[in-house]
Amino acid sequence: MKLYFSPGACSLASHIALVESGLPFESEKVSLRDKKTQTGKDFNVISSKGYVPILEIESGVYLSEGAVILQYIADKAVGKNLAPAMGTLERYRCQEWLNFIATEVHKGFSPLWNPKLKADEKERVIQNLSRRINYFNNHFASNDFVMGSKWTIADAYLFTVLSWAGMVHLSLGSWPHIVGYMTRMKSLSSVQTAMQNEGLV
Repeated sequence: MKLYFSPGACSLASHIALVESGLPFESEKVSLRDKKTQTGKDFNVISSKGYVPILEIESGVYLSEGAVILQYIADKAVGKNLAPAMGTLERYRCQEWLNFIATEVHKGFSPLWNPKLKADEKERVIQNLSRRINYFNNHFASNDFVMGSKWTIADAYLFTVLSWAGMVHLSLGSWPHIVGYMTRMKSLSSVQTAMQNEGLV
């Protein structure tokens, strides 16, 4: 397998999950600005959507969408328990969390990357995003990880998107349980390895 990633983008979640899985994989950095991979490939040929992550499952066979890639990795890593078993209620709970992270937190950050965003618009975006972060802060008052006491692929995703807070000048200091969660996540060897591979630390 090969992961196409951009440092610090949402593809970091897939990178973390791959390291945690123990599965053999390669990775290749993508410049999203000029749509070129590290080896000079035209990324638009690999992904007509034009964004990461993309997981090359086998030669010429590609999978897109982070939440789907995370589940694919979990299901391939037999015995690693990166996600609950298919068909169980807990698996649907995991999918519920993945969808919430994707649509409410990940997309909640998206407008903040727009340099033309006006101050009043930015304030509304931050207020809406803050409600989502507050939801997780309350959750982590009694849970170490998204699914409770055990790490899952949902944590790889949530950690990745919450790590963007500093990049958009949003302090997480008002949410102590979020701060504790991020500290726990940063202590994991899979997180450290993926971040080192991407040049983030």
